[in-house]
Amino acid sequence: MSIRENIEAIRQTLPQDRSVTLVAVSKYYPVEALMTAYESAGQRVFGENRVQELRAKYEVAPKEIEWHLIGQLQRNKVKYIAPFIHTIHSVDSESLLEEIDKRAGQAEGRTAPLRVLLQIHIAQEETKSGLSPEEFLDLIASKPWLKYKNVEFAGMMTMATNTDDEAQIRLEFKQVSDLMKEVQAKADELELPGTFKELSMGMSHDYNIALEYGATIIRVGSKIFSE
Repeated sequence: MSIRENIEAIRQTLPQDRSVTLVAVSKYYPVEALMTAYESAGQRVFGENRVQELRAKYEVAPKEIEWHLIGQLQRNKVKYIAPFIHTIHSVDSESLLEEIDKRAGQAEGRTAPLRVLLQIHIAQEETKSGLSPEEFLDLIASKPWLKYKNVEFAGMMTMATNTDDEAQIRLEFKQVSDLMKEVQAKADELELPGTFKELSMGMSHDYNIALEYGATIIRVGSKIFSE
């Protein structure tokens, strides 16, 4: 199947009762593949793992593309993407939040707050980063949105364990979905911003399961651009 057919097939599986954003993960694939998705399927949202590759593609790709950084982000690299990035999925510390707020405020030409998702570490692999559920709840309780005015707190992101055990994947997505419900239930007490509603869960091998647990953003690479 072609890139266009792959995207159309994924779109057909998305729920009709709510909005779901498909992030085409173009990491490791050439700009030509990204442009095929852009031109043939009307794809406008793309995700990259590494700042260097993201910047290189941003320079040559159409400027209407909405760029998402889905990989780990070091504080010293925030300044390189702050002027144009739409959403950072991988915020896992208050120190990174502080740097994003600073750089978003300084970014020339940026008029909107920089959108972030708080990454939750729920997988079995220790190599995956993110806040533990306890750390996440502690951060939420501190109401960081009252402090960082150049940041839009948009929700949460997680990666499930890379396994064929569907029960394990379901358990992990349910944990993060339940965390979101717990926070939303305390919205008034936390002065939670109305923007805090996104659940970025699910990749090529497990996005269908993530959708069952309320994912509003899915990050799909190999199922679009081939293995």
